[in-house]
Amino acid sequence: MSSVLDRFLQYVKIDTQSDPDSETFPSTSKQKDLSKLLVSQLLEMGIQDAHLDEHGYVYATVPSNSEKTDIPVICFCSHVDTSPDVTGANVKPIVHKNWNGADIILPDDPTQVLQIGELHDLDQQIGNDIVTASGTTLLGADNKAGVAEIMAAVEFLQTHPEIKHGPIKILFTPDEEVGRGTEKVDLEKLGADFGYTVDGEAVGTLEDETFSADGVKITIHGVSTHPGYALDKLENALKIAGQILAALPKALSPEATKDKEGFIHPVQMEGIQEKAVLSFIIRDFTESGLHEKEALLKEITDDVLRHFPNSTAEFKVTEQYRNMKEVLDLHPEVTENAFLAMKRLGMNPVQRSIRGGTDGSRLSFMGLPCPNIFAGEHAFHSRLEWVSVQDMEKAVEVIVNICRIWEEKA
Repeated sequence: MSSVLDRFLQYVKIDTQSDPDSETFPSTSKQKDLSKLLVSQLLEMGIQDAHLDEHGYVYATVPSNSEKTDIPVICFCSHVDTSPDVTGANVKPIVHKNWNGADIILPDDPTQVLQIGELHDLDQQIGNDIVTASGTTLLGADNKAGVAEIMAAVEFLQTHPEIKHGPIKILFTPDEEVGRGTEKVDLEKLGADFGYTVDGEAVGTLEDETFSADGVKITIHGVSTHPGYALDKLENALKIAGQILAALPKALSPEATKDKEGFIHPVQMEGIQEKAVLSFIIRDFTESGLHEKEALLKEITDDVLRHFPNSTAEFKVTEQYRNMKEVLDLHPEVTENAFLAMKRLGMNPVQRSIRGGTDGSRLSFMGLPCPNIFAGEHAFHSRLEWVSVQDMEKAVEVIVNICRIWEEKA
């Protein structure tokens, strides 16, 4: 039987980086390299319906081995792609066994150092086996740790028929890191009642609340003319955009907010003097807070434009995702069973809110209530990304116990 570590070390060496600028789906074909391997390994385990669809999704079913017929169908989901922020090619994972707490200097770039006090939760890992990359790439624990854990849990259940469970669905998605992870998922084919994404951080954490999120695009139409003859005529769209950005309240920026505080965040600016486009992401834990921030941004835009009487702006709001707690509060047994699974393993479960979103956010509103449980990944989207072997092993145990608890309660 392959250990979760063996699987993880194999998976991170496969480049699956997604591309936010691609118009294909999935955004990069190389994501399917890992997905094809996962299908092959699931078939080897005896999962007969494992397959990769044309959109890059892996679907599979672990059949029930219980005599009970009323057990809800549970899904476990992770994404195969890695962040576009740091290269995921030529990853060289390193296992730092029985780590003693000393600085971990990554050999291919000695300026990359994991230090206690600098990285959240690292001080809890003394004596454990820490996995990092070599310093020039991300590791890919986000979310190949989750993928490896689900695969290891499936193999464990297949080889331990004494553990009774209902039908279990497996879903591996592409393009989560570019916000398209659930765009073409077929929930009718999946056939699950409830789900869990395995894409969280510290051991014992469960996240059942996310930001609500919108995107805003402001398209500014200025007045262009020859700069040598521009007196009282030129209204430069780039300068208008700059004034909008300068007027944003600092207290509502990501760098000035924490916990359940939302923000207005410009993410892209492009244009020429005649036309400029500003793109924003708006985040808040309540929909009313989201709308308040959008109204404020519109007010700022209108105030700036008053000084440019011949210029106009289009203000377009696009819904991105909503706080999954709205759905999960209607199905408390989903989080309760995960907490019970952790408590049985001696953990002290911690309920957290995500200052971001997951596939689970969208899946919940698509009809599959789906909180996020820990995978052990840390410092994701960076060259300092790390995960501990012991945390991955605990995640496997939690997945197995969640399956057992749903069967017991049926």
